Amino acid sequence: MKTRVIVVDDSALVRSLLAEIINRQPDMSCIGAASDPLVAREMIRNLDPDVITLDVEMPRMDGLDFLARLMRLRPMPVVMVSTLTERGADVTLKALELGAVDFVAKPKIGVADGLRRLGDEITEKIRIAAQARVHRLAAPAGRTVAAAAASAPGAPAAATPLLGRLSTEKLIFIGASTGGTEATREVLMQLPPDAPGVMITQHMPPGFTKSYAARLDGLCRIRVREAADGERVLPGHAYIAPGGLHLSVERSGANYIARVRDGEPVNRHRPSVEVLFESAARVVARNALGVMLTGMGADGARAMRAMRDAGSWNICQDEASCVVFGMPREAIAAGAADEVLPLAQIGARLIERLRSTVGVATSRV
Repeated sequence: MKTRVIVVDDSALVRSLLAEIINRQPDMSCIGAASDPLVAREMIRNLDPDVITLDVEMPRMDGLDFLARLMRLRPMPVVMVSTLTERGADVTLKALELGAVDFVAKPKIGVADGLRRLGDEITEKIRIAAQARVHRLAAPAGRTVAAAAASAPGAPAAATPLLGRLSTEKLIFIGASTGGTEATREVLMQLPPDAPGVMITQHMPPGFTKSYAARLDGLCRIRVREAADGERVLPGHAYIAPGGLHLSVERSGANYIARVRDGEPVNRHRPSVEVLFESAARVVARNALGVMLTGMGADGARAMRAMRDAGSWNICQDEASCVVFGMPREAIAAGAADEVLPLAQIGARLIERLRSTVGVATSRV
């Protein structure tokens, strides 16, 4: 059965191009195209699509307002079509907070040629979205997403004790893809200000990771930044792989150093979780804690097993709390997981594990 898609965009050109791209695929069909959210609302009600693509800036109702209402009243997979600008990045991240599954960044100029070049990416993200687990948006109207997140289950408590010297030799490594921006946020918000350094590879294109890091920095008690090549990895800081570049860790004397490099895609991704986790196995070994979060595919599964073989302690997100279970499932199948946990429990378990292993060798359960 074909995946049935509705395209929502105020540009007639974009609607036509997206419909053409979708209809060329043997496994999907564009069943409607709406010029604004009010038209889209009626189409969704009458045609019951499997996935919608949604522009952000539209007349009569902002794309974010429409998305928030949709995810409260009729949750369904949404792929955002965003402009590759700083404002576009900020708005796209808000859309992911509201429940959009993923996004495609269209160029600001040369839209027609740009969308054609992005055809494979667009259709692949629609396929992934069709399989995604979406959740009803619980935050009532008039309440900010950040406020809802701060009071949600699993949000950090101000009274969480500091770790002190427990975090100086340890590093936490996080890999994520589809659904991972919000999953990573939830994990990081549970960490105390002196948590071990955290290194993160989230599949994300250039132009978005700086805004993503800034948003997390404003929500978390640890500092969050886009990683820079050669900088020292410090406790109480998280470092996000820049879009389009690989992130890894190296040792320099007593310090860990971030390495940010160009290179060929690994497992079709740049940045790749495989690159980061391989360096964790090689450089950090038993002082590493690995976390595999929601995402499609198998990126990082083999390297996460190498981490475990080298002595790290690894957690995979469970299926019920994943938007897409692919990456955790592959890591579990590879024998890489010590524990499989719901997203809301992962941050607290990391802290518990850090406290339990101080001064003693890593053990297996």
